[in-house]
Amino acid sequence: MKICLYDSILGEYTLAQSEKGLCGIWLQGQKHEFGAWNNEPKILEDTPLFKRVKQWLDAYFDGQNREIDFPLDLKGTPFQIQVWSILLAIPYGETITYKEIAKRISPTMSCQAVGQAVGHNPISIVVPCHRVIATSGQLTGYAGGIEVKKWLLKHEGVLK
Repeated sequence: MKICLYDSILGEYTLAQSEKGLCGIWLQGQKHEFGAWNNEPKILEDTPLFKRVKQWLDAYFDGQNREIDFPLDLKGTPFQIQVWSILLAIPYGETITYKEIAKRISPTMSCQAVGQAVGHNPISIVVPCHRVIATSGQLTGYAGGIEVKKWLLKHEGVLK
C-alpha cells in the first residue's frame, strides 16, 4: 500500500492507495485508522492517483462539489460495502439518517449495524459518512470526532 500526507484546514490526513485505487483517507489520530489495511506494508510516495485525490480535496475544501474521478478500492465485508455504496449516493449538502439507510437495505435491518458500518468507512470525506445523522437530527458518531463532522456539515451548508 502506498500512502501520502495531505494538509487540510482540519489537520493532516493520510491518504492510502492499493493497486486498485484509493483505499483510505484518515484524519491524523482518528478511530479505525487503516482498518482492514492495518497489516499492509506502507510506502510513502506521491503518485498520480494521490495528485488527483489532493486536487479533489482542495476543491472540496474550497467549497466545490466535484464528481469523484478516480478509482476507489473499498475493502470491507459485503454489508459494509453495501452501506458505503449508499453513502456515495448522498448528495453534497444533504444528509440521511441511519434509519433511512437501514430501511433501504431491509425492513428489519438494525440502525446499530448500519452505524457500525458507517463508522468503519475507510475513505472519509470522499465516501461521505459525515452526512449520516440520527433520526432526531443529532450529530452522532464520527471517527474523526464530532467537531470535525460539524465543521464538514457547516462547510456544505447543512448546518448554520
